[in-house]
Amino acid sequence: MNQGKYVFAQINNFVIRYEFDKCVDRYQGNYRIRDFSCWSQFLCMMFGQLTHRESIRDIAICLKAHQNKIYHIGIKQVISHSTITRANESRDWRIYADFGKYLIDLVRPLYTDDKDFSIDLDNTVYALDSTTIDLCLSVFPWAKFRKNKVAVKMHAVIDLRGNIPVFIDITDGKVHDVNTLDLIDFEPDAFYVMDKAYVDFERLYDIEICKAFFTIRGKDNLKFKRINSTKVDKSTGLKCDQIIKLTGVKTSKRYPKKLRRIKYWDAENKLLLVFLTNNFIVDALEICMLYKMRWQIELFFKWIKQHLRIKTLWGYSPNAVKTQIWIAICTYLLIALVKKQLKSDLSLYEITQILGVSVFDKTPLNELLTNFSKNERNKINYNQLNMFDL
Repeated sequence: MNQGKYVFAQINNFVIRYEFDKCVDRYQGNYRIRDFSCWSQFLCMMFGQLTHRESIRDIAICLKAHQNKIYHIGIKQVISHSTITRANESRDWRIYADFGKYLIDLVRPLYTDDKDFSIDLDNTVYALDSTTIDLCLSVFPWAKFRKNKVAVKMHAVIDLRGNIPVFIDITDGKVHDVNTLDLIDFEPDAFYVMDKAYVDFERLYDIEICKAFFTIRGKDNLKFKRINSTKVDKSTGLKCDQIIKLTGVKTSKRYPKKLRRIKYWDAENKLLLVFLTNNFIVDALEICMLYKMRWQIELFFKWIKQHLRIKTLWGYSPNAVKTQIWIAICTYLLIALVKKQLKSDLSLYEITQILGVSVFDKTPLNELLTNFSKNERNKINYNQLNMFDL
C-alpha cells in the first residue's frame, strides 16, 4: 500500500481525513480559503514538529528546498512563511484541539493494557499536573504570570496505564493549577492523583460527590482531629494510617465528610510525605505507591518539551500559541498510533528520531520501524528519558 510513498505521506495515511474535516467544518476553518487549507497548515506544522524546525521561516525554507516532493506529501504548493504565520494567527485553534481530542479517544484504548502497572488495582488511575513555558515579556504581554514574567501553562491529565493524555488545557501562566479541577468530568471509581497545588477542599468534595477517588499530598498546616488509627508495618516506610475529620472553620464546611490520612517515609528521597484520600479500602502502601507513579506525568511533560517544539514558540498571539501546542500534541499522538499499529518495539523517542530524518525517504514505515536489531537500538542515545519507554 505504501510502496513508493514518502515516509511523511505514509504517516498521514494514519489520519482519518474525514474526522479532521469535521473539525474544520465545525469552525468554518476553510471559509473563503482558496489555496492554503487547514489540512495544508496542519501538515506544514506537523512537518516542523517531526523535523525539529526552529521557526516558521525554517519550515518554509525546508519545504521550498524540496518543492518537487511536497505535492506527494499532501502540500499542494510552495508556501511562504508569512502565509503559514497568518494561518496560525487567524484560524481557530479549536480545530486542532478537537482533532487532538479525537486522536486521544483513538489512541488511548491501544495503550490501556500496555504499561506494567505494578499496583493491583482495577480502577483507572489519572495523574494531574501542569508545566510552565516561559516567554518574553515584550513579545507576549498577554500571557500574564508574575509582575516581570510572562508564561503559558499546559495543564494535563494522563492515564497512568499507558501515559496517554486524556485532558489538555492551555492557559496563561497566572491561572492556578487548582482551577483545572473545574473543567474535568470526573469518572466514577477512578483515582485522581495530585500534588499540593490542587488542595482545595471544596473542589475535592466535588470529586467525592462524583463517586471518584483522589490521592493528594497534604499540607503541613492542616487542622484535623483523629477519629481512629489502623496498625501499619513500619518497616515498609508507613508511619500511620488514620481516619480524620477536618476541624478548620472553612475546611470543615467545604469537606464535611471523613478523610483518610497516611504518613509515609520515602527513604530514597529522605522525605516524610503525608497523603490525603477519600478511599478507605485500598491498602495504605498502595496509596503511597499510586502517588509515586504520578512521576509519569512529569516525564510526559519532559518528553514533549525535549522532543517536540513547544518551548520555542512560532507565533505571538494566543491563537498561534495554542495552535502550535495542540498540533505538537497531535504529532505525539500520531507517533503513538503508528507505534501501536505497526507493533514496533521501538520507544516513542526512537521512532521520533527516525521519522525526523526520514520524512523524504521512501522506505515502507513497517520496515523502517520494525527491522531494528538490539545492537542498533543500544547505539541510540536515550537522552535522559529511558524510563518513558512507550
